[in-house]
Amino acid sequence: MALILASTSPIRQQMLRAAGVAFEPMNADVDENQLKAGLDDPVEIAGQLAEAKAIAVSTRFPEDWVIGSDSVVSVDGRLFDKPRDRQQAAEHLRFFSGKPMRLTSAVALAHAGNTAWTHVETASLVVRPLGKEFIETYLNAEWPEVGYCVGVFRMEGRGVQLFERIEGDHFTILGLPLLALLGALRERGLLAS
Repeated sequence: MALILASTSPIRQQMLRAAGVAFEPMNADVDENQLKAGLDDPVEIAGQLAEAKAIAVSTRFPEDWVIGSDSVVSVDGRLFDKPRDRQQAAEHLRFFSGKPMRLTSAVALAHAGNTAWTHVETASLVVRPLGKEFIETYLNAEWPEVGYCVGVFRMEGRGVQLFERIEGDHFTILGLPLLALLGALRERGLLAS
């Protein structure tokens, strides 16, 4: 029996490795747009995407435990996806400038093709006013890596410069509610207690 992370996200993999969790990464290959159709609540979207990713891989590997995770960013009631290109990344940053951002991250565990556990957390981040020159310099340094990030930032990189205030769990902001996940893994005997 193995533990699989249904994600190819480098930061999620790095967090699990740093915590001493042995796992195998695997692409979940789900149609996120189809799953999000008709949904507008970030908590529901993140939770359903995390579950769908975990189940998609668990169905193929029913004997293993599978971790699914997803994050959703909303600003002024508008949901944001990962930018499709650098130009859209700049548009997102201009829209975020001077506004509060809600980042919702969910994690799910699946086994034998069924969801065994889910957890969702939300963090609040206040984006400082961002000047045109800063956005250009920031993207020069961080693109294309931030193109894989729903909020166009990596907190472990220069993304921390986007914010004037942050409230919420650090791991949730990185995209995986790690402390809750570690507890769920211990409860199921997948980590030593």
